[in-house]
Amino acid sequence: MFVVTGITGKVGAAVAETLLAKGQRVRAVVREAGKGRAWRDRGCEIAVVPDATDAQALSAAMQGAAGVFLMMPPDYDPAPGFPRVHALAEAVRTAIAAAVPGRVVFLSTVGAQVPEFNLLNNSAIMETMLGQAKVPVALLRAAWFLDNAAWDVSAARNGRIESYLQPVERAIDMVGTRDIGRLAAELLMESWQGRRIVELAGPRKVSPKDIAAAFSKALGRPVEVRAIPREAWEPRFRAEGMQHPEDRMRMLDGFNEGWIDFQREGAEQRTGSTSLDDVISKLIAAA
Repeated sequence: MFVVTGITGKVGAAVAETLLAKGQRVRAVVREAGKGRAWRDRGCEIAVVPDATDAQALSAAMQGAAGVFLMMPPDYDPAPGFPRVHALAEAVRTAIAAAVPGRVVFLSTVGAQVPEFNLLNNSAIMETMLGQAKVPVALLRAAWFLDNAAWDVSAARNGRIESYLQPVERAIDMVGTRDIGRLAAELLMESWQGRRIVELAGPRKVSPKDIAAAFSKALGRPVEVRAIPREAWEPRFRAEGMQHPEDRMRMLDGFNEGWIDFQREGAEQRTGSTSLDDVISKLIAAA
């Protein structure tokens, strides 16, 4: 039995689909019973955990598991000091100690090892906690998600997308969420001891200009890209309702300046197969 968190999202769904295709039993962790109905229909057990910081509920969900796929609920506007992440990490630590699953695969991120203050410090907090676990742990550090381009579909239809990543000609490692899910499932079915770091990138680096070109190709009309000036970031984020945009801005600085990158030394390197064109085509079809 493999336990999958985040199953209502793209990565978690890809993990579960890969496991089911391999004939494995899956327990889907959801916040509400209704959100697990489709997975129950596909033969999954359902574990309802309304609050991800509820250690007792998490422990019950992990009972008897050969492996657990763990990912954190997204939080792009955390309070200073990441109190929510610390609470989640403590709950996970307690749950793992009580349930003792066979192994844990945690969806971390490129740059989790970077000490500089930025939004990705939240993954570092969870990685540090998992370092105390008495079970085998794999830290799956994935590149920037190609699927983040979903935010740009509407703008692309109007002929211009905007980018916080800049300069727009600069390419960075990106990867498709299906590749992340497939690799996570494969890791869950492997055996190892101790901690391992697995870094996952796509088949090639991608720039914002490449993303605009992929939209243009898929839509059959020109799509340009404009860099959003650094001085405009904070007003934009605050207008969107963010209260603490500094760590997100520093994360973007890290990608743009190059200090957020893979660790490489001491880590396993994996490469996904999903292309930018494939991701963009699917995003447009789904919009």
